Amino acid sequence: MTRRITVSLPDDVAQYLDKHPNSSAVVADAVRARMERGAAVAAALRAAGVDITDAGIDAARGALPPFTDEQRAGFRAWHASKAAEKPGGDR
Repeated sequence: MTRRITVSLPDDVAQYLDKHPNSSAVVADAVRARMERGAAVAAALRAAGVDITDAGIDAARGALPPFTDEQRAGFRAWHASKAAEKPGGDR
């Protein structure tokens, strides 16, 4: 089953999606990857003895400030360098 939703995206993200014939698949893959990363972090925390609750997650969300533009740029640069290290990653 699929559902149609509308989202607003920054111009650079929208331009990236414009280059792909199936932008829905690109977005679904990205969201699934994020869900898997979150589940992996939660599993690691539980394995370390951390009791994860919905209330704790909500409290943690407000504990850290949002990323700065400089932090985002640094992450993008790091990610691009890692992608370039993979075979065929410089495409």
